[in-house]
Amino acid sequence: MGRPVIGITTYVEPARFTVWDTTVALLPYTYVEQVERAGGQPVLLPPAGRPAELVGRLDGLIVAGGGDIDPQRYGAEPQEHTGYIRPFRDTAEFDLLSAALDGELPYLGICRGLQVLNVTLGGTLHQHLPDVVGHTGHAPGPGTFGHLGIRATPGSRVAKALGTEPVEVPHYHHQAVDRLALDLAVTAVAEDGTIEAVELDAPHFAVAVQWHPEAATDCALFEALVASC
Repeated sequence: MGRPVIGITTYVEPARFTVWDTTVALLPYTYVEQVERAGGQPVLLPPAGRPAELVGRLDGLIVAGGGDIDPQRYGAEPQEHTGYIRPFRDTAEFDLLSAALDGELPYLGICRGLQVLNVTLGGTLHQHLPDVVGHTGHAPGPGTFGHLGIRATPGSRVAKALGTEPVEVPHYHHQAVDRLALDLAVTAVAEDGTIEAVELDAPHFAVAVQWHPEAATDCALFEALVASC
């Protein structure tokens, strides 16, 4: 058997490389490395055309991190710290995830990918987490990961991958779940009570984490996704 094909969504941002300064569909290469390390074949999915139509050609899906979701999608107005909204990316990823859920495609949401899952299913978000928890440990500075402990719920898919003892993971998010969608269960929390992982109550793998496992030293969650494929 060949490697399972794992689609990974991308950013679209201005970027500079070699002699070029242009708009680029891009993704931190750690996502690619972790999927390959776990035994999957990574394929990048830019938010263009109709990526939802590719669900039948994929064995698994990762919605990667990125900017904030347009708050209008969960019935709110943008607050002061909400930014980097890309409506075209919202449209592509919400359609893609809806198709993936309908097709029971194994799914791993990372950071923004958890938020897309929660909002798709009817949940809402805290638009600026420091206003809720009183600290900036989840995103201590631009381009700097925070390293906070999380604890997984016994019996959950996250616990099967990471164990049930507290474990330190790399964080970089200023938003988080506020109202949890009805079809989701909380399967990991931070020490300050922030929801850090959720799972869909379904027989297929459908897990999302608020931290950044692509920046971790292990690839346990990627291995769990690939194994489920």
